[in-house]
Amino acid sequence: MNRNFIRLVLGAVFAIPVAGGLFFIMQYLIASSHPDIDATKKTKIADIHMPEREIEDIQTPKPDKVDDPEEPPPDMDTPDMDMDMDIQATNMAPQTSVELSIDSGGMNTGDGEYLPIVKVAPIYPRRAQTRGISGYCIVEYTVTTTGAIRDPVAVDCKPSGVFEKASVRASTKFKYKPRVIDGEAIEVPGVQNQFTYELEQ
Repeated sequence: MNRNFIRLVLGAVFAIPVAGGLFFIMQYLIASSHPDIDATKKTKIADIHMPEREIEDIQTPKPDKVDDPEEPPPDMDTPDMDMDMDIQATNMAPQTSVELSIDSGGMNTGDGEYLPIVKVAPIYPRRAQTRGISGYCIVEYTVTTTGAIRDPVAVDCKPSGVFEKASVRASTKFKYKPRVIDGEAIEVPGVQNQFTYELEQ
């Protein structure tokens, strides 16, 4: 207990002189500082006076309204044009004609027999047309119960390898009235159609 008291007394004895010394040092620093260090120069700003002016309201006059014409302008005459132009005169390629004929071997004249309704002419092959090649092609197919064409095959064509593709393609667009027996439609196989390709002179 005595030791703690002694330590407390000694600490107070040493602390008082130290605190006093720090106080005097601060007073010396404050007294020795430059008195004008915080002074700021004041700059006077000149007063600006704007003269009073009257603002004129300038209005642009509107243009005068254009009067509507009393009479409408006359209608322009449409030049007469001859619409019936000769198409063949503009076609420099040789003129062609394609004849269609149906083999009557499987077609009878009875009311219930199949009859052609739609027949489409083939397109003349351009290679044959430009080379002046004529010929024919026979296509064989089956007329179905709906009157459509099935399994068309080129069976006889002269010259070979020229008109087969165009003939088969055209035959697929044929339409028939189907054969009817006892009120029931039946298929007709082996129907043939000949396409004749000729160049007009």
